[in-house]
Amino acid sequence: MGATLPQQSSSSSSSSSPAAAPERSALRAALRAALRQQRQQWLQSAPGQAAAPALAGRLRELLVQLEPQVLGLYWPLEGEFNAVRDLLSPDWLPEPPLLALPYAYKGQGRMDYRRWDGAAGTPALRDECGIPSGAGAVLQPDVVLVPCVGFTRQGFRLGYGGGYFDRWLAAHPGVTAVGVAWSCGEAAFAVEPHDQALMVIATELELIAP
Repeated sequence: MGATLPQQSSSSSSSSSPAAAPERSALRAALRAALRQQRQQWLQSAPGQAAAPALAGRLRELLVQLEPQVLGLYWPLEGEFNAVRDLLSPDWLPEPPLLALPYAYKGQGRMDYRRWDGAAGTPALRDECGIPSGAGAVLQPDVVLVPCVGFTRQGFRLGYGGGYFDRWLAAHPGVTAVGVAWSCGEAAFAVEPHDQALMVIATELELIAP
């Protein structure tokens, strides 16, 4: 996948050079943009249009095994798997967990999770990045679903560049992080010091457990 995309070396040696930081940042930005464009095109294809039920099924099977007490979801942005719509249902888990959505503090570069009642419709509350969030108390999930623009088979993700999920995961090392991605997002990029490895990445085709 992604053979025509701008790519970074997978070697970690480039991360040690301060002079290379602007170049690495530019490469990541280019890769992120190319992956988002590729994702939109793929979602219009036959495999893309059929992918959501398969990914939902894999996530349900995984969550049955993980038995989360508090599940951190995410409000989907354009092109992302819509867990709110396609995963949740009255009988989606034998013992449904409490649900929480991220709340990002844009000026502080951090986020927490707030309880969400799972009600139909878009939540009225939005975080400081303008993304719908829960209006309940701050909770600490034991399992979180993390959206991926891109991913590697070693368990690392490429997000939107804000670093919110990476900082939250670094501060909560005991949490089980599940990447949620489309198979078209597999890519090659250098791992940065701040990148947090995911326990497993779920796509419509497979579960990738590094």
